[in-house]
Amino acid sequence: MAKQKRKVTDVTGVKNKKLKKASAEKILRAPEATQGTQAAHPKGAAACRDPELSPELSLEEKRVLERKLKKERKKEERKRLREAGVTTALGLPAEGAGAQRALDYLRGWAQKHETWRFQKTRQTWLLTHMYDSDKVPEEQFPTLLAYLEGLKGQARELTVQKAEALMQKLDEAGASGPDPLLLGKTQRVRQVLQLLS
Repeated sequence: MAKQKRKVTDVTGVKNKKLKKASAEKILRAPEATQGTQAAHPKGAAACRDPELSPELSLEEKRVLERKLKKERKKEERKRLREAGVTTALGLPAEGAGAQRALDYLRGWAQKHETWRFQKTRQTWLLTHMYDSDKVPEEQFPTLLAYLEGLKGQARELTVQKAEALMQKLDEAGASGPDPLLLGKTQRVRQVLQLLS
């Protein structure tokens, strides 16, 4: 008997959600239908904010509807811009911004700046990309090795495990033929393993 009650409440809950969604769509569509005209529709964006025009929705539901409307408008705007071939500088993160911040973090650590403080995201970026000579230049790698000496706990253990696993992969890949990129990566992995082991 209890299972039937749950099913009934689940079904009615789904129906209620569909009804709310349908009424929300009506409210959301109203301003779009009159977007090109001067006259305001009686049920537009104001219906979301005015409890008298839509008494069936609670304040929280109205806020949710406003957020959905805003999100849909932004999505449509991005779509129109994409179709027009315009790219937005604000929407796209700068390439290499994380790399530059991480390298600045490492330089700050090396120079013992008073403003330097530990930042987990920068350390994670450095640990993830330390074998890539394009992202961590050769002149920065000795500083990174000195930084790695201070690693403790879980970060040190995981770095050693990842380095050992990478070393095995590189040894297997290197057996097929000498590749200069793999040789540079292998040297870095060996240096890290020697330092931390």
